[in-house]
Amino acid sequence: MKISYRIFRNAMAGAVLLGVGAMNAQAQNLMIYPAAGQSPQQQQQDQYNCHGWSVQQSGYDPSNPPAQSSGPSFGSASRETLRGGFRGAAAGAAIGAIAGDAGKGAAIGATGGALKRGFQERDRQQQAASAPPPGLDNYNRAMKSCLGAMGYSVN
Repeated sequence: MKISYRIFRNAMAGAVLLGVGAMNAQAQNLMIYPAAGQSPQQQQQDQYNCHGWSVQQSGYDPSNPPAQSSGPSFGSASRETLRGGFRGAAAGAAIGAIAGDAGKGAAIGATGGALKRGFQERDRQQQAASAPPPGLDNYNRAMKSCLGAMGYSVN
């Protein structure tokens, strides 16, 4: 079984690049309205106090979030893509051997397998990146509860 190295390398490089873009999660912003005539200074002080209480209750501080990766790691995407490429190459070589050209079959299989794995890895990383940080929901609920008890309307 002889695979054109250039074809295989180009297919792998293209598939790896597919997995290299992901979005960062954005923190939710609460809309806070003074419902009992609080002054802007009083609202700022109440928000500060509720922030401290919410961090204590939730264990999450949006002003100091835990470190997140800036995006997908190149190593994991390339590993998954190569794994898919090798599986595709093996299947393609088997089919190509039956058809009379195992080399072409392996190259086609490698490209298809690498692309499939690259797309799957990219989708998995995008889903992980679009999820809110763990603890943010609990922090927001604590803030809403605290500010609501102090006479604010929170959305």
